[in-house]
Amino acid sequence: MMNGRIGLLSNNWKLSLYLLPAIAVTLLLVGYGTWSAVAQSFQTIDGEWTIAAYAELFSSHAFFHSLKLTFRVAILSTLLSLVIGLVMTRMLYELFKDSTSKLLVWVPMLIPHFVAGYLVFLFLSQSGLLSSLLYQIGALENRENFPVLVQEKFGIGIILTYVWKEVPFVILMLLPVYYEIDHRYSEVVRTLGGSKWDAFKTVELPWLLPVLIETSVIVVAFVASAFEIPYLLGVTRPEMLPVRAYEWFYNGDWGKRPLAFSAMILPGVIALLLATLSIGAVQKHRLRMIKGRSR
Repeated sequence: MMNGRIGLLSNNWKLSLYLLPAIAVTLLLVGYGTWSAVAQSFQTIDGEWTIAAYAELFSSHAFFHSLKLTFRVAILSTLLSLVIGLVMTRMLYELFKDSTSKLLVWVPMLIPHFVAGYLVFLFLSQSGLLSSLLYQIGALENRENFPVLVQEKFGIGIILTYVWKEVPFVILMLLPVYYEIDHRYSEVVRTLGGSKWDAFKTVELPWLLPVLIETSVIVVAFVASAFEIPYLLGVTRPEMLPVRAYEWFYNGDWGKRPLAFSAMILPGVIALLLATLSIGAVQKHRLRMIKGRSR
């Protein structure tokens, strides 16, 4: 027993040594950058510590409009990506198992986000290719009758771009889970008179739920902090928080820079809280599944 514990401690120590370089680089680069941003959000130009930037943010209606738009776009993009990615995975996982066709689904992941946003603008703007095609075939009397899908206040074009980009990522996360599920249990549920929804809820969802939660946190955090697509496809007012922070940082007024840092730290804190809560929930769910399987 004692030898086993010593061996386990030795393995843990070796594992810590192997991970030390990656942890050190992460702390030096990400940790220092995060600390620098937090410190500058609490400092004036003269280096004095103050909460004036946060007080100004919370008293600004424009900030709350940007915050509302940011999380509306992030949440809708995430939900649509999860639903579409889940449906596609359920329909096509058998085909993907024995075929290289799944590479076609992941092609959008190779396209940079700025290029993806430009393609959406090129196809879906009122002067874009789709409106021109509909006008040429007589489906539209005027190009102005084409619905405004980009550079409008709700963020439809931004959402469509993120959905197009993130659905392959969702499929990439879900495919390994579907290969691990014993789908014979679904057949048992159907044999006992259950519907497709019963089979999904009873057999597939317990396996998928942890991955769905983790994927949703990743996508929400990414969309809420990304700059390129909102800058290209968004409107001047209200703009998403990354665009507003960019304007505060580069508008030439150094007094606005603490506002830029604080405007981006708040979504980061919210994303960190969501990640912490989701990790706890996922771990509890996985422990329940392990205990259920061991009985």
